[in-house]
Amino acid sequence: MSVLARRLRNLRITVDHANKSTEVFTSVSQGDVDFVKDYSELPGPKSLPLLGNNWRFMSYIGDYKVTEIDKLSLRLWKEYGDIVKIEKLLGRPDMVFLYDADEIEKVFRNEELMPHRPSMPSLNYYKHVLRKDFFGDLAGVIAVHGEKWYEFRTKVQQPMLQPRTAKFYIGTIEDTATAFVNRIKKIKNKDQEVPDDFLNEIHKWSLESIAKVALDQKLGCLEDEHAVDSDTQNLIDAINTFFANVPELELKIPFWKLFSTPTWRKYINALDTITNVTSKHINRSMDRLLSQKSFCPDSQSSLLQRVLSLDPSNPKLAQILSLDMFIVGIDTTSAALASILYQLSRHPDKQKKLREEIRTVLPNADSKLTSSKLEQLQYLKACIKETLRMYPVVIGNGRCMTKETIISGYKIPKGVQVVFQHYAISNSSKYFSQPDQFLPERWLKGSGYKHHPFASLPFGYGKRMCLGRRFADLELQTVVSKIFQNFEVKYEYGDLEYTVHPIYMPDGPLKFKMIED
Repeated sequence: MSVLARRLRNLRITVDHANKSTEVFTSVSQGDVDFVKDYSELPGPKSLPLLGNNWRFMSYIGDYKVTEIDKLSLRLWKEYGDIVKIEKLLGRPDMVFLYDADEIEKVFRNEELMPHRPSMPSLNYYKHVLRKDFFGDLAGVIAVHGEKWYEFRTKVQQPMLQPRTAKFYIGTIEDTATAFVNRIKKIKNKDQEVPDDFLNEIHKWSLESIAKVALDQKLGCLEDEHAVDSDTQNLIDAINTFFANVPELELKIPFWKLFSTPTWRKYINALDTITNVTSKHINRSMDRLLSQKSFCPDSQSSLLQRVLSLDPSNPKLAQILSLDMFIVGIDTTSAALASILYQLSRHPDKQKKLREEIRTVLPNADSKLTSSKLEQLQYLKACIKETLRMYPVVIGNGRCMTKETIISGYKIPKGVQVVFQHYAISNSSKYFSQPDQFLPERWLKGSGYKHHPFASLPFGYGKRMCLGRRFADLELQTVVSKIFQNFEVKYEYGDLEYTVHPIYMPDGPLKFKMIED
């Protein structure tokens, strides 16, 4: 068949298909429609009979490590190009890794009203089957899709995503950051160095921040010495266990679907602990609110009260939202802060510039943050953005195709999970000049640096953008400003590797020196 005949045949097939169904939209121009390739032609690692591609993630025989997805992503990009298929994954849909920012933008721009985000089947099973008696029809926004997700998201996104609402909590979040600074002063040794388990202290800060914002509760975990079996430590340990076991359950052969494996039991016990401990605090706040005659929120109200005021007849809505915030909000902001401190400790010239800006805006030890002062801390925001460009907490997100979709010239079937490889893209010279250099200046207005708007998306984009991003941003900006207002931060050991658990963060003891001026 000649080239012209083949093009005409492909065009006829595509047009016939489009006439029969409205399920295809294209990310290529009409003039290129004849170049569309079949899904079977998409490059990627070959699967084995029976074992599919899961064997690659298995210990001893596989060459894909679940804790090194960052390195694997770069390897696949180099080996196969801008779009890579990992097919025949037992117990889950095929995955397509996408490394083209233009194509990622097109997918986002064309997403429907209720886009499906690739979710964890293990968490989906926990919420919708194993603990359906607790979650019912209001399972939140994590591992939920379709009309139930849309109804829940529509109700809660106004108080969560409005910049004006987040600003109400500056004082509350600053109080928690100040308590964290005081905690650092208390636990560092005579050499000004924090303990090996400093990451656990960061978790306590994150937990305390969420409790204050979501519930208006002070847990006191930054002030008191907590026993090993305390609720605070149990909750932190459970969240760590939950995240640590996600790659095992999601990427390796899912034996947990057939019988209760040790990993599965640890995972479920961790989720039960998270649910039970957080529910105790949520119910305490809920009882206090329900005893009031009015739910009308003011500037000091918790998020729980704001959401409850939207639908007083359905308190479960506010409860489940608060639970979701605890599940995904502690480890993510903790990892981001750990990475920011580490990167600034490794780049003293950038840290010096940041501290000079903070001293200008907050000249005294008791200088309080305000919305206008945060607006002046542009280099601070740039340092956070640059850290999350190079080391995004979530190295990739994506969409589960709800219809056959043309991406990068290939027909991607309904049900395939397209994963946007943000870590690889945001560290590529294709999208950023000097990508391996820590250059916060690139994010300042008038810097002359240019970048693709979809090449660095640490909080996602579109209708399923991170619901807590306003508060995560505010928490990070506040705590980083308070830390560097009080300390010069040093790290005098060798370079730390980054690892995926599945949160992306430095791997090793965070033995920072916190030197007071």
